[in-house]
Parts: sequence; structure tokens; C-alpha cells
Amino acid sequence: MAFFESNRGGDKAQPPKPKTRTREWADSLIFAVVAATLLRWSAVEAYVIPSESMEQSLMVGDYLFVSKLHYGPITPQTPLQVPLTHQTVWGTGIKSYSDLIQLPTYRFPGFGSVQRNDIIVFHVPHEQPLPADMRTHLIKRCIAVAGDALELRAGQVFLNGQPGPVAGQPQTTYFMAVEAPNDDIRKALHEHGVVDYAEPDGIPRVVSDAATGQVGFVINCPASVADYFRKQPYVRALTVTAPGVALFPDVADFHGTAATSNAPNRWQLDSYGPLPVPKKGQTIALTSANAAIYYKIVAQYEHNQGISWKEGMIQQNGQPLTRYTVKQNYYFMMGDNRHNSEDSRFWGFVPEDHIVGKAVFVWLSIDPHADFLHKIRWSRMFRSIS
Repeated sequence: MAFFESNRGGDKAQPPKPKTRTREWADSLIFAVVAATLLRWSAVEAYVIPSESMEQSLMVGDYLFVSKLHYGPITPQTPLQVPLTHQTVWGTGIKSYSDLIQLPTYRFPGFGSVQRNDIIVFHVPHEQPLPADMRTHLIKRCIAVAGDALELRAGQVFLNGQPGPVAGQPQTTYFMAVEAPNDDIRKALHEHGVVDYAEPDGIPRVVSDAATGQVGFVINCPASVADYFRKQPYVRALTVTAPGVALFPDVADFHGTAATSNAPNRWQLDSYGPLPVPKKGQTIALTSANAAIYYKIVAQYEHNQGISWKEGMIQQNGQPLTRYTVKQNYYFMMGDNRHNSEDSRFWGFVPEDHIVGKAVFVWLSIDPHADFLHKIRWSRMFRSIS
């Protein structure tokens, strides 16, 4: 047995030196950064709405909090990063991370799972070659969850063959032909929340329809606002207008390889699908008719090796891949401003490991077109998001 003799008569321990003011500030700053980083990763993060893709549900200039707790926080894929940054160091173009170390991700349990009509912040899935957690953030509404079959008919959402529930105030783009554009019409547009953020004053500019020669305004508004203007005596016609664009899955690109379907569809922004949304554990029979739908999933999102595209089929190690089992859930996202939103109709599904969190409430809203006295939209302060 060992015995230790206490130092009763020896030298007394020296009291610790008091911290300098600089050391105290440094310790406080380090603690604050660590605490903020942990809070930002695990619980809640702040975002600002930069574009009109979610109007009228979310406005340009809305500042909102996004909950990581609803779906569970996900561990970082890219751990070597300057704290409290994303992609670049604040106010510079300097990259704020190193991708020398890439880790597998794990999502901790959350309060629940992604539901239809949730408004969600996620990493844009097709942004290459950035690591998944360093890709640009987008915010959209989840229209269809894993296992759904989605279709749009004249702008109406159908899920699994039945009309789907519609939340928020989806907007459509119209050409409003008028007898003579004037300030009264512009005032009416402003009063009904019709905003054009491309214009300095926010009011849609007067345009001419090349086909008919009519003059008027191109406006984005909910159906209720469109119904109001249809009844006004100065409106000659109000017609839906949508750009003709290439939509998923006719154009899928991975490292420069075009994965175009053998039978290109004629889908449009308001007439889209039917499209199955992949579900974890689902085994899919791949054919030349559906391979383009799953190409990004197999080649990019689920980290398979030896994947290529040849003669209308997905190939692995030079051989056609005829069956594939999906490794995670996927979701279909759309903006509420249906004709002015680049979303899943353009680039496809959002993988579950790209989802950041659920938008829960607006804590500040600033109107970019208002004067100083009316800059803050007080009516939107602390408004819950639905």
C-alpha cells in the first residue's frame, strides 16, 4: 500500500494570476462563437428571403428562423470550416472551408418528418462540385413526399391521382391587357400586393403583347387577385402566361453527360407528370423510358461508383443497370410563385440528406421598395409560416 505525505511545511501554492482584460475578452468571444455554432447546427438558424419565388407566402426582405429540431440536425459533411460562415468568409470571396476531409452524415432524431406543404430550407442538390453541405440554400414548399406520384393539371396539384391539399397562396403569372395604362391602375396593383422586384418602384412596367398588339402588365398574383382584376372595367383580358422551358427529367446533367430521355415528354410548368417520387428501400426496374428520372440519384446523390449514361440507359462499370434499390427518401419542392420559381420541375428531387430544416416564423420584414418611414412591414413581424 502506498502512502502520500501532505506538504504541510513546504512552499505554499502560488495563487493564479488574474486574467488580463484582453484574455477575458478573448475567452468570452471564443465561448460565444462556440455556443452560436452549436446552436446554429443543432437548433435554429436565421435566413433572409432574397427572391420572389415564394410570394405571397414569403416576401423579399423577410427574415426568418429555420428549425433544425423538426427533422433533426444533421452532422457536418465538411468539418473544416470557418465558424458561422457558409461557402465564403463574410464580405469576401474567400472560400471559408476545406474539402480535404469529407465525412458521412448522420441525422439525429427530430420532432417529426417532412410533411406535404411544409416550407423547407435545403441545399440545392445539383450544385457541383461543392460538397453537399456547402451548396447554396434554397427555400421552397414540399409538394410531394417519398412514395407519392405527383402530377400538375392546369396548375392543380394531384397526388396519387387525387387533388392534393394546397397551402399558402400560390401565384400565377398573367398578362393583364388594359385599355390605357394609368396611375389608377398602378395604384390598384400596388394595393393588391402585385410587386415587380425588377422595377425600381416595384410596380410592373407597361408591356406590349407582340401577338395581339395589346398593351398591359405582366403580373404575378394569387387566383383571388386575378378574379378581382377580371371584373374591372379597364381590363380587356387576363390570360395565364408561362415560359416554355426545359424541365426535368428531359434534361439531366452530370459532369457534362446529358441524360436525356429516349422519349422526351411535353411537360410544362402547369402541366407536369405524372412523376413518381422515390422512397427509401424501393427497388426500381430501370428501363429506357424511366432511366432519366433516376440518373442523378444513382450517379450523384447516392455516391455509387462507375456510373455512366449510354444509349438511353444508366450503366455501371460498362454494363446496363436494370434494377436499383433507393438508399434514402426524396422530396419534390416547388415555389408558391409557380411561374417564377426554379424548383424541382427544373432539376428534380431533393435528397433527404440535403434538407436543412423547417421555416417556422418571420421575425423581421423589410420592404426594399419602401421609403425610410415605411421600410419595416410591421404586420409581418413574428408571423408564423405556413
